[in-house]
Amino acid sequence: MIKPSALCATLILAASATTAMADNPKVAMDVSIDGEPAGTITLELFADIAPKTAENFRAICTGEKGDGLDYADSPFHRIIPGFMVQGGDITNGNGTGGKSIYGERFEDENFALDFTGPGQLAMANAGPNTNGSQFFITVEATPWLNGRHVVFGEVIDGMPVLRAIEDQGTRSGRPKSPVVMTDCRQL
Repeated sequence: MIKPSALCATLILAASATTAMADNPKVAMDVSIDGEPAGTITLELFADIAPKTAENFRAICTGEKGDGLDYADSPFHRIIPGFMVQGGDITNGNGTGGKSIYGERFEDENFALDFTGPGQLAMANAGPNTNGSQFFITVEATPWLNGRHVVFGEVIDGMPVLRAIEDQGTRSGRPKSPVVMTDCRQL
């Protein structure tokens, strides 16, 4: 028999988890492959776990800060099958640039989440505390990245689109065809 106090605690925890999930922002990213619409990836941003990182991504998605801080029409410049798809270089488009809403770079917020499977959204970086606008989405579990990249979201719809992007990848990471985020918006 379940004790009333244990039942109450379970219900409160479940309600808290649902509320936190409901409060996390969601964004949609429209993608084209070789100039043709490929579909939309919907992401939940874990503002409850990594608020600064999630806000950086959300604000660049909407373009609300101006100053070129917008993912619209930026490419996925690095795609490695069985690993990840990377984009978000909003300054150079080739993986050598990017900037954040906080300035050029910002610190690693935390490493609270591990890389346990496909569809995890994380910041790309050039070493500790070098986050800008570049991000990647895993296509498999990547545990060797734990403690090196901040996981701050996940794909909640559009995994077939992610797989279509992955299909454009090569071992070198250079896409076979142009893959572009044609639009990005908050839902």
